[in-house]
Amino acid sequence: MLSLCLGDKGRAQESSIAAKANRTYAEGVEALKQNDLVSARTRFAEAVKLAPNSAEAHNSLGLVFLLTDNVDSAIEELRAAIKLKPTFAQAHTNLSVALWRKKSAAEAVREAKEAVRLAPGSSNAHRALGRALELSHDLPGAVAAMQKAVELNPESAELHDDLGVLLMNESKDAEGEAQFREAVRLAPQSPEAALHLGVLLYEQKKFADAKPLLRQAANAFPNNPPVLLYLAQIQRELGESSESIEAFRSYLKLVPTNYDAERQLGLLLQRAGGADEAVAAFRNVAAHNPEDPDAHNNLGLALLQTGDAPGAILEFQAALELKPADSGYQTNLGAAYLQRADFAAAAGQFESALRQTPDSATLHYNLGLALKLQDKLPEAIAELRKAETLDPSQPDAPYTLGVTLWQQGDLESAATELQTAVRAKPDYAEAFYTLGTVLKQQGKLQESASALREALRLQPDFAGAHTTLAAVLRQLGDTEGAAAEARTGAELAKRKTDLQAAVFATNSGKRLRNAGDLHGAISQFRAAINAAKDFAPAHFELGITLLQQGKKDEAQKEFEAARSLDPKLVPPAN
Repeated sequence: MLSLCLGDKGRAQESSIAAKANRTYAEGVEALKQNDLVSARTRFAEAVKLAPNSAEAHNSLGLVFLLTDNVDSAIEELRAAIKLKPTFAQAHTNLSVALWRKKSAAEAVREAKEAVRLAPGSSNAHRALGRALELSHDLPGAVAAMQKAVELNPESAELHDDLGVLLMNESKDAEGEAQFREAVRLAPQSPEAALHLGVLLYEQKKFADAKPLLRQAANAFPNNPPVLLYLAQIQRELGESSESIEAFRSYLKLVPTNYDAERQLGLLLQRAGGADEAVAAFRNVAAHNPEDPDAHNNLGLALLQTGDAPGAILEFQAALELKPADSGYQTNLGAAYLQRADFAAAAGQFESALRQTPDSATLHYNLGLALKLQDKLPEAIAELRKAETLDPSQPDAPYTLGVTLWQQGDLESAATELQTAVRAKPDYAEAFYTLGTVLKQQGKLQESASALREALRLQPDFAGAHTTLAAVLRQLGDTEGAAAEARTGAELAKRKTDLQAAVFATNSGKRLRNAGDLHGAISQFRAAINAAKDFAPAHFELGITLLQQGKKDEAQKEFEAARSLDPKLVPPAN
């Protein structure tokens, strides 16, 4: 109950005011229990007016100010409470917390120590001391104080969580983890405990264990950037690309200037088939980090993925201006020149890169390919043989070498290289097909049929393999088998032609959309779907265009069709 320190005059009036003050204070306490901070503040403020000499009223009003982040007013009220009642341990505790919030370390420690002296059995006083000592950089003292708080109140999840944080700061990871686990056990729905344990498990690379905890924290704190970032990174590590992309998008809405996060989003989009969005992300990163060569390199690779070789070349050149003679950037620039069919320029870049890394099997292979495409077959063969020697496990070098030797008419050596390729990569359907073709030309029909059948086992829709096998079977006298393979080959060839038409129409639609002709673009995407209804990119691009027209329901149907055909296709953020 509140006490009024008034004079002797008007005892009846005093009694009435005291009763009203007590009633008002009790209403404030009840409002505080219901977490109605507005009503609690009103009632406690009224109680202070009615009983200005009541330490309890000032302390409670200070506590509500503290809970509503009005720290300066809290400090004023709590100092008033202590002035009225210097032995008021709870007021000292609350004042320590307020000073801790103000980063006033020395004063916070002083008030907390006084609270502990006055109430040695108060877990809250020891907790306040632990926080204040941490602020003053006395970590061992902070841990000792928080351990005492836990000892006094072992069923408090918050205290175990606070102790876990301090132990982690002291690099006592195992002890910290034990405290976090106890906090989660005591309060399974506590998002703070879930967050701390989830982050620790993330750092231990226990991603599957960390995910549900960080999902719980994200549900509780949907606008907390660090929580969203941790969740996005965990989902990426678990291979949950779609979920990770959405989490990164949510994070970047809150922190649009974290360009490393946008870079990570771009990489995910790139792998998920969202090449255009990846380009947009990398372009923004490069625009804000023009002196970062990796930013230009990432943008160049994304542009290369979309078929924009000229744009990719400019970005790789920008990267090389910032970091000259980087063999990785030179390799990528060479690949862009290859895509643009500038084979001599590509070879020049690969040769420059090889001066930096002469033992790179990949670079020797790339150079061999560029030379082959210039019909410089002897030089190409030499480079391909170097690549094969440097990395015998790599299948592309012997495959390309086999094709090159076949073009030169050296069937025996070609077959040997192609056999090397399929040993290195037993699921290499294209190499089995080419081997079967070479063996057919050698007159080794049974071996040819065997290689072609293996190609078809690996890739049943390989039209060329069906057609070539038909010719081999015909030579072997199996007319019925030859006819069946010929029919299948013709059907697949038609399907391939339809697919090529769909690809062409889709690319045409994208160009029209980029030029602002949405109606023309939609017409092209629908033509692509008519040509090949199972061509996922056509449905996806149609969805994007319909979304730009504001036709969300129609767009959603196309996105669903695209995802059913290719789960990697992720719809853009609205």
